[in-house]
Amino acid sequence: MRVGIDFGTTHTVVAAVDRGNYPVLSFDGLDAWPSVIAAGAEGELRFGPDAVAVRNRPGWSVLRSFKRLLNEAGPQSTVRLAGRDHRLADLLTGFLAQLRIDLERRSNAGIAPGEPIEAAISVPANASSAQRLLTLDAFVGAGFQVAALLNEPSAASLEYAHRYRSTITAKREYVLIYDLGGGTFDASLLKMTGQANEVVISEGIQRLGGDDFDEAILNLVVTRSKLDGLDLAAREALREECAARKEAIGPQTRRFLADLTGVDGVDRPPFSCPVDDVYAVCAPLVERTMALLERVLHSPAPGGRDLAWSEVAGIYVVGGAGSFPLVSRMLRAAFGDKRVKRSPHPFAATAIGLAVFLDREAGFALSERFSRNFGVFREAQAGADVVFDPIVCKDVSLPADGRTPLVVKRNYRAAHNIGHFRFVECSRLVNGRPDGDVTPYDPVLFPFDPALHDRDDLGRQPVGRWKGGDGPDVEERYVIAPGGAVEVTLTTQPAGFRRTFRLERCASAHG
Repeated sequence: MRVGIDFGTTHTVVAAVDRGNYPVLSFDGLDAWPSVIAAGAEGELRFGPDAVAVRNRPGWSVLRSFKRLLNEAGPQSTVRLAGRDHRLADLLTGFLAQLRIDLERRSNAGIAPGEPIEAAISVPANASSAQRLLTLDAFVGAGFQVAALLNEPSAASLEYAHRYRSTITAKREYVLIYDLGGGTFDASLLKMTGQANEVVISEGIQRLGGDDFDEAILNLVVTRSKLDGLDLAAREALREECAARKEAIGPQTRRFLADLTGVDGVDRPPFSCPVDDVYAVCAPLVERTMALLERVLHSPAPGGRDLAWSEVAGIYVVGGAGSFPLVSRMLRAAFGDKRVKRSPHPFAATAIGLAVFLDREAGFALSERFSRNFGVFREAQAGADVVFDPIVCKDVSLPADGRTPLVVKRNYRAAHNIGHFRFVECSRLVNGRPDGDVTPYDPVLFPFDPALHDRDDLGRQPVGRWKGGDGPDVEERYVIAPGGAVEVTLTTQPAGFRRTFRLERCASAHG
């Protein structure tokens, strides 16, 4: 079976490829699988619906929105649950392994036991290579055959192309994807010509989504109800209530109600306020997304020319949090009613688009771009300065077939006996230096001196310069996979000594 899987911050959605249709699969009647992990006092782990079922039981610790931890995580990063440390990578693999089991046992997919599942998966547009690598490895470790890894707004554009291709004309070939999920916001500008979707530019905000709307509403309720002394469990229960009530807000809703029964052991009446008060505390979050949207919209079109608003077919709103009525209201006020279109299934648009991508009969092609700047710090002026060498710049086109990696090489004469490579990714460059969301990677140490080839303690070896410029010739060969993961192979000549490094984030812990 072929499926598109949108692993989301709050829910995970799966859409199938079925003879030109892309139905969203249900689990025991529900169209989404909760992105929740629970750990018991005895070390037992539960995932998805099974985790939700024990979330309020004594002795269980619950981890929600763990996707938000991935962008800052390394392969050894840990999370503390129920008094024990768990590797985040292991938790993610276990979560996805249970999803695969539930696709067989609890979904309407009709998958036979042991049947291979070919999947297209996605990550936020602004995700680091570390997050892409962790996500890809976890899906493979969980037993999925991963056919593609796409940026979430790019996948959603395929759902738009499948559903609304008729809105694209020769004069209006561009679509702006507004993707507001549970934990992240992404905006991508795409040019759609025939069956081809070309990503022009993608931008994102790492920590802005439905979770932040829930927090703003929770703070409103706590402040007005004078509930500042709530313990962690009571606050979490109230957050769930606020999130559920937020999801129930529709375009015609006039008042916001929240049940305070049993929040702190006191018999309280329901919280009530005009829904406009809720909109007021959430509006600054929407304004942040609109500021980024403006930046994407005014980015240069292909060829370096300025893109005219008249060339844009519309703004397409997707993502679970995109269904919050305030979002469409503010977008329409800024950009006009006719140019803002919300997906009929905003929570499932990415999963459907991933399924469309897998459907060879659909005939859609997607041309992606590298969504971050990747490079390395290098010594300059004989050690008097340090410069940043951008190996791959943001928005470089990736191979159109979605499978061929991008290869970049650097060649030079070694100046030291040991190479110390400090790789980073970032969302933008300012005056040639990394800025914005900066992601540092584990440093790479490589022996240029043949006498050090067999040493595994390079970090404790003294670093010296080659006298007279007699160091070996060095080739750096970077391979950027279609999903964005990076490997570097270092080779010295004439010795032909070679090592390949898979770039990974420094390990960190999360409480």
